[in-house]
Amino acid sequence: MAETSLIEWTDATWNPITGCSVISPGCKHCYAMKLAGTRLQHHRSRAGLTVATKAGPVWTGEVRFNEEWIAQPLRWRRPRRVFVCAHGDLFHEDVPDAWIDRVFDVMEARPARHIFQVLTKRSARMRDYISARWRLPESIAFFYDLSESTPLFQVPENIWLGVSIEDRERMLARGGDLANTPAAKTFWSVEPLIGPLGTIPDDLLPDWMIVGGESGDGARPMHIQWVRILRDHCASAAVPFFFKQWGEWQGGRPRPAGAPGRFALVPNENLSWAGIAYTDSYPRQFSAFGSSVMERIGKKAAGRLLDGVEHNGMPA
Repeated sequence: MAETSLIEWTDATWNPITGCSVISPGCKHCYAMKLAGTRLQHHRSRAGLTVATKAGPVWTGEVRFNEEWIAQPLRWRRPRRVFVCAHGDLFHEDVPDAWIDRVFDVMEARPARHIFQVLTKRSARMRDYISARWRLPESIAFFYDLSESTPLFQVPENIWLGVSIEDRERMLARGGDLANTPAAKTFWSVEPLIGPLGTIPDDLLPDWMIVGGESGDGARPMHIQWVRILRDHCASAAVPFFFKQWGEWQGGRPRPAGAPGRFALVPNENLSWAGIAYTDSYPRQFSAFGSSVMERIGKKAAGRLLDGVEHNGMPA
């Protein structure tokens, strides 16, 4: 729980539910999972939610409702953007509907004050829950000869619904579920981007796109061309584009002289991994994507400029 946040695209985090489980490649280096098993491992909201492994803390799959935090946003007077369940997943399969109901009840109680950003990897459950919460009453559906699944109205405009995407497979699945969810504002958190998304079908495009690379131990590089394609697609479709960070790796560096003898360079037309190589004469780690070389220099040094520009697009 934090009334302020260092996450670039939000103002605060709210964690009425904590705990999760690993379900896809993007979960491998989850920052919330690492915190729950290290610095916060003895906090009541995190204790026992991870298990220690040789690779670091891993979610056990247990989820927890934090009663003491459920009403926190109601006491915040200053309007802010609030990242909901930043250290868990509101739509995790073991989270009861009753818990989700309470979270949405709080969000609906402040329609003019805060913007709530709900992000999930369980897109199908979010689609089903939202569709059911705002479905037409049976009597009205019968009178107007409509399907009961027809939304009565959209989710309030202060509740933004988003999905986490890391590659094309997850884009098609989770993006498709989100496109079929009745929402006033939708967004993608494409972070960590660990594979090219390719062509995005127009009917899947959200109202907002956040893109970022991975940070921390074992972080995987992100090809600069993957990001450029998303930036340009958003520009052509008038979708606000927010570039959060490069992560541990800096993108767009030219191929060093003599690289073929020092780096594992394998040109790859689909812009996927070409390998990681090391050099004794230069004590840094590199990854090669065709003619582009990614250099591991750390999150702070890598920054968040894309072709020299900072992108802070946000829905109106």
